[in-house]
Amino acid sequence: MQVASAQPRVNPGRLRQALEQLSVYGRPTGGTFADGVSRVAYSDADLAGRNYAMQRLRDADLQPRIDAAGNILAVRPGKDPSLKPILFGSHIDSVPAGGNFDGDLGSMAALEIMLTLRQNAISTRHPLQLVFWSNEEGGLVGSRAAVGELSPGDLSRVAVSGFTLAQGIARIGGDPARIAEARLGPSPFHCYLELHIEQGGTLAKAGIPIGVVEGIVSIDEYNVEIRGFANHAGTTPMPERRNALLAAARLIDAVQEVVTRQPGRQVGTVGRLQVFPNAPNVVPGLVKHTIELRDLSPDRIAALGQEIRRRSDSIARATNTEIVITQVEHDPPAVATPAIQSAIEKAAANLGLRTMRLPSGAGHDAQMMARLGSMGMIFVPSVGGISHSPREFTAWQDCAQGADVLLHTILALDQS
Repeated sequence: MQVASAQPRVNPGRLRQALEQLSVYGRPTGGTFADGVSRVAYSDADLAGRNYAMQRLRDADLQPRIDAAGNILAVRPGKDPSLKPILFGSHIDSVPAGGNFDGDLGSMAALEIMLTLRQNAISTRHPLQLVFWSNEEGGLVGSRAAVGELSPGDLSRVAVSGFTLAQGIARIGGDPARIAEARLGPSPFHCYLELHIEQGGTLAKAGIPIGVVEGIVSIDEYNVEIRGFANHAGTTPMPERRNALLAAARLIDAVQEVVTRQPGRQVGTVGRLQVFPNAPNVVPGLVKHTIELRDLSPDRIAALGQEIRRRSDSIARATNTEIVITQVEHDPPAVATPAIQSAIEKAAANLGLRTMRLPSGAGHDAQMMARLGSMGMIFVPSVGGISHSPREFTAWQDCAQGADVLLHTILALDQS
């Protein structure tokens, strides 16, 4: 093939058509694109969506294969087979009652880039490898397997679809008995790139079309158990109460105050609350809740966690309760490669598009790939900052512009 001299662009109409056609699989009965999708991993809708995506790959003269973890991969050869591939893609499974852009845009844009390169007779030095990761929404299952972090014990975990991971992986064409074969070798790619909707409102509010991801945030998760004493709500005087729910309310407020009192993008969330005995005429004797802290700096959220612990001690004394905070998870940050961030910015500038650097507050398969090699992510605006909802939407122009930036970043890194 001869390298075309003109700067290629993706076909916006073809990209939109792919997204709209994919949205059929998991759409509510009688619904439209605007009604969102429930295409949870391993479900019938997931199987149908994967079959659609694989047929589109075949139509693009690619030969898709399914690895042992159920990931879909397809390779476009490069001029120098000794070079490592440029890996790019995303996922097509959704959360229940989700939207049509989370994961889907990065996946269908990867397909569109393959089509654009073929249409423009553009050859690359490196092989180009497209990937549609399996069960991203269920805990980055496919990409975890690719880095060797999916253990045989994990396969008994039950997915949202009701299947165990072992059953689900087999259902979509993988082989749970050979899950270790999905693991990629050391330094398996030249770089990994992923296009994704922001899932927040920063870009949309700023009117910036392209986000250059600095990294995927670190996450610390805690379980909190507050023990007071359950007693009759009508006969227990207020000064004598050991109200676990009162202590929880004060601690939840303390989380908000501690996290927001200093500038930065750090966030803190209490997302689950259980009250016992949960009766209207009983002073609550036991409360269990979670605390989740996120920021690109693990040191910052560790310091926030320590301050919250100190505040909990004073709250326990004031309410005559016992508060036990146990850290249950620490996910380190995945920092994007500086050279790739610069390449994304240059590609966008050459296309006349403004950029903003920002962290990703959500998890992505890219954080797994960062453990294996160079990684970069491109964000496009989410209207209203809405995601994981049928109302999730990214303007079609922004979808095409993000795909163009991904395409030109790939071509630039192909020369590096």
